[in-house]
Amino acid sequence: MHIEFLLEEESCAETLKRIIPKIIGDATSFEFHVFQGKTDLLNSLPARLQGYSKWLPKDWRVLVLVDRDNDECGALKATLEEIARTSGLTTLSASKPGEQVQVLNRIAVEELEAWFFGDVPALTRAYPRIPATLSNKKGFRDSDAILGGTWETLERVLQDAGYYAAGMPKLEVARQISANMDPARNSSRSFQIFCDGLKRLLNS
Repeated sequence: MHIEFLLEEESCAETLKRIIPKIIGDATSFEFHVFQGKTDLLNSLPARLQGYSKWLPKDWRVLVLVDRDNDECGALKATLEEIARTSGLTTLSASKPGEQVQVLNRIAVEELEAWFFGDVPALTRAYPRIPATLSNKKGFRDSDAILGGTWETLERVLQDAGYYAAGMPKLEVARQISANMDPARNSSRSFQIFCDGLKRLLNS
């Protein structure tokens, strides 16, 4: 089995590179295709999926992952599903029993960094000065509901702990935290939905 990941930024690829084997093991191969942000991914997606529809092998799958940002989650998911449908590919969400599935659409709520807040032990192992009680503090109990942007919040948490006073380097932070992540303990609901969908995609 092989999975083609369509992603909006490099930090997402750096994260998935380290956690995908922890979710599904090493038997499945995968490749990342990184776009120049969410808008570029969404604009490029129809042509990309139409291209896949002409040659995608039976044991290959496509996984599209985007941040919700300020979009309404249902509307964004519907857009992704419609793009796949019009390209002639079947998504996991729209498939019927026994039907060949080719595409899984998933949304990180609100942004990828919410998945990092869902695993505070990974945060504290990567950056020991971050308090281990972070998830007990108001505003951090539900990582998918953090207000004000999870990227900005993570930068503030790191800077409050004495890291990256000149600004948070997203790629470095993604590498450091994801290397310590344990998918089974992550409290982010959108992350667990991602993991569940990934496993179902491989078993479809």
